[in-house]
Amino acid sequence: MLVGERMTKHVLTITQEVPVSDALTLMHKEKIRRLPVVDKRNHLVGIVSESDLLNAHPSEATTLSVWEIASLLNKITVERVMSRKVATVTEDTPIEEAARIMADMKIGGLPVMKGDKIVGIITETNLFRIFLELLGARSEGTRVSVMVRDEVGGFARLTSAVRDCGGNIIAFVSTAGDAVGYGQITMKVSGVKKDVLKKALLPLVDKIIDIR
Repeated sequence: MLVGERMTKHVLTITQEVPVSDALTLMHKEKIRRLPVVDKRNHLVGIVSESDLLNAHPSEATTLSVWEIASLLNKITVERVMSRKVATVTEDTPIEEAARIMADMKIGGLPVMKGDKIVGIITETNLFRIFLELLGARSEGTRVSVMVRDEVGGFARLTSAVRDCGGNIIAFVSTAGDAVGYGQITMKVSGVKKDVLKKALLPLVDKIIDIR
């Protein structure tokens, strides 16, 4: 799965000269939390987040009047609060690489570039949707998590057992186990009762962690 397949393609951008208050209003209206900042040639020059804009507001302890605050915020532009060093990805970046960059840098979104043009943005919301799909969260069925040994043929035995008891695997995710040499498999299975599925899997796993 590549970034280009899951990115948001219609990207709202903003210019450096826009007042902070206007940028914040736009974010609230569009229900977004970040905006790429572009210059007059539509080239990426920065990115601004909702927290960047909120931090530009005076504290509640200020002695300024409402009108003075409004006047001040109209003079502070996006250019003064935006981040100039912007991490980006391309459409052919693997989705897990984009997720790693976001997690390591503690950021919620990455502009997607094609040459010097923005063609999309990949955000934590896009990643959450993928996560829901991977675990079959919107599909009816039995969810089961098991601990298995990390050995050749382990996955095949599990999937064959599900097939043999009449089940259909909607989702299948493998993650690292708590102990060396073990992994955790989480499946969403339809077409078979929970007790029947449990009986079919028990002989093949070290432990059924959860089934519901």
